Amino acid sequence: MKPLKAAATTSQPVLTIPQIETIFFKVPELYEVHKEFYDGLLPRVQQWSHHQRVGDLFQKQASQLGVYRAFVDNYEVAVETAEKCCQANTQFAEISENLKVRSTKDVKDQSAKNSLETLLYKPVDRVTRSTLVLHDLLKHTPSSHPDHPLLQDALRISQNFLSSINEETTPRRQSMTVKKGENRQLLKDSFMVELVEGTRKLRHVFLFTDLLLCAKLKKQIGGKSQQYDSKWYIPLSDLTFQNADESEPLPIPQVPDEELDAMKVKISHIKSEIQREKRANKGSKVIDRLRKKLSEQESLLLLTSPSMALRVHNRNGKGYMFLMSSDYERAEWKETIQEQQKKCFKSFSLTSMELQMLTNSCVKLQTVHHIPLTINKEEDESPGLHGFLNVIVHSASGLKQSLNLYCTLEVDSFGYFANKAKTRVYRYTTEPKWNEEFEIDLEGSQTLRLLCYEKSYNKTKQNKEDGDSTDRIIGKGQIPLDPQTLLGKDWQRTVIPMTGVSVKLSMKFTSREFSLKRMPSRKPMGVFGIKISTVTKREHSKVPYIVRQCLEEIERRGMEEVGIYRVSGVATDIQVLKAAFDTNNKDVSVMMSEMDVNAIAGTLKLYFRELPEPLFTDDLYPNFAGGIALSDSVAKESCMLNLLLSLPEPNLVTFLFLLDHLKRVADKESINKMSLHNLATVFGPTLLRPAEKDSKIPTNPTQPISMGDSWSLEVMSQVQVLLYFLQLETIPTPDSKRQSILFSTEV
Repeated sequence: MKPLKAAATTSQPVLTIPQIETIFFKVPELYEVHKEFYDGLLPRVQQWSHHQRVGDLFQKQASQLGVYRAFVDNYEVAVETAEKCCQANTQFAEISENLKVRSTKDVKDQSAKNSLETLLYKPVDRVTRSTLVLHDLLKHTPSSHPDHPLLQDALRISQNFLSSINEETTPRRQSMTVKKGENRQLLKDSFMVELVEGTRKLRHVFLFTDLLLCAKLKKQIGGKSQQYDSKWYIPLSDLTFQNADESEPLPIPQVPDEELDAMKVKISHIKSEIQREKRANKGSKVIDRLRKKLSEQESLLLLTSPSMALRVHNRNGKGYMFLMSSDYERAEWKETIQEQQKKCFKSFSLTSMELQMLTNSCVKLQTVHHIPLTINKEEDESPGLHGFLNVIVHSASGLKQSLNLYCTLEVDSFGYFANKAKTRVYRYTTEPKWNEEFEIDLEGSQTLRLLCYEKSYNKTKQNKEDGDSTDRIIGKGQIPLDPQTLLGKDWQRTVIPMTGVSVKLSMKFTSREFSLKRMPSRKPMGVFGIKISTVTKREHSKVPYIVRQCLEEIERRGMEEVGIYRVSGVATDIQVLKAAFDTNNKDVSVMMSEMDVNAIAGTLKLYFRELPEPLFTDDLYPNFAGGIALSDSVAKESCMLNLLLSLPEPNLVTFLFLLDHLKRVADKESINKMSLHNLATVFGPTLLRPAEKDSKIPTNPTQPISMGDSWSLEVMSQVQVLLYFLQLETIPTPDSKRQSILFSTEV
């Protein structure tokens, strides 16, 4: 300002005096306010003690906000005048784009250039920052300290001032849809993944009463407070979820399950390492390094796992796509936006200053402060449940009309919610009775969510690419998974009330320790819970009758069933079949032909799960786990095949019989959606989970690992072992065994 003023009185002025006074209106006065505050604060900070007082300085600064008010009122005019002067005067344009700022701090980049517009925004930004400082300062000032009431007063004045600016900058230009004088408020915010030209980006999305703002968290440089960059915004009056011209939605790039599992393994590894270091009281540097690694891995998982699209469009054409892992959250966002849209009618646009102010206010307003990683959990927060949750979805009531209904269940694990189970569709009724049981793996889970859908059979409306069916959500609800109530062994009945419908559930939780125990049966003549060698001897067969019967029935009519083996059968049907096999009921094959094929798949899985010793045996389990971890592929193949051939004959023959069947199921993956990896995930723990809970993977025998940490590693390892055999082209078993397996009439 000073050189421009000096030049104005010469024969070659750059700007006229009135232009300078308009652009730099109240800047000298603001400078004085800042200087006085700084000069007062510096000596007090230099002689700091607990009794030192600074409240009067903040209070005085707050009382001078009238100067800022005058500056803000003039801001638009100042920026417009500067823009006009730039267009008319190239010399001024050059100056105003390349302003060097003297910094009191030792700034690395002394040559950083600022535009005049950026600098003119600084005083407005200063009020926002001072308000944040006051906020933090109050947190650290005891209420008995004489500064406390003064700081509180200063904060109150500053906050009122800020909200009055936010309120007034808009009505002065075109009026907002939200009534005049009503504040723009934050309704909802969360971290989301945005798909930008095929690349996944982590965003923080803010829904205000009149617009949706998508922002990106700036990288924090040395101790600076959080800051956001706005990416785009859509006024709610212009926002739609469908875009008329976009008939072919873009495909969503999916990340293979194997890669996601590998990330989870890494995360579990790092977590157990951190626990070990904590126990060994190693230096915090080691732990900090591990925490950094953990944070990187968890962020990567968060970025790559979501695959459900939430599309938003601006009526003026531009569309954006978020990816989510939870339909519950997707529905919540849609509902909240649609509800708010009923109150928004007029379109508007923000000036760059308003957008900047709005983005800056996000730091203070945000409700979700951390990316949802376990690393960001407070030390005293509940670690959540690790184990199995058995859930029976019984029935729904309260519907006004007959519908085709199904439910899905979501739980949170690794910091985010994902869909874990889905009931079958109950056709055209007001009182669906599913009675289906699901076993859900819990990984630090705290909440169970249930969604109830109406199935749409209208194929034309379905976007196959989008993974988005037109099934409508009828209701949704959630219940906390409270360790206190769930740790009792028995089933707990509960009702999830939702708008328009309520669903009855029963739940039973089994912690890791107990779920690892296989219990031998007390019925010596039964099939379930009896050693496989005992059953085959008694039946004079090489493969138990139950395995042959179930596989035969599934081969006959279940190979094209979507989600075969993954979708749970009805719990009561499975119990009926179990009893029939246990009592050697002669009508079992007739019963099977009339049952839902998922119940037959469920019975087979239950049989393997209830064997007193897993099919791969307790003795060989640690060796399989060690073999799969070998990095040399030749050594791995030789080790794994040798181990397989060392299994007792009934176990080996039954496994090869099942393996051939599972490969045939995966051949129809395009129809049944069951890949080799999906099948390995379902059957791995069932065939390998050891009977004794102390048979851990040998990581480092001297270091005990806690149940939660090692558990996911162990499950992943079991999945990997089975996947390995499923992916082998052929298994060269010794001729004698192979012959007897394939051509034995007894099989």
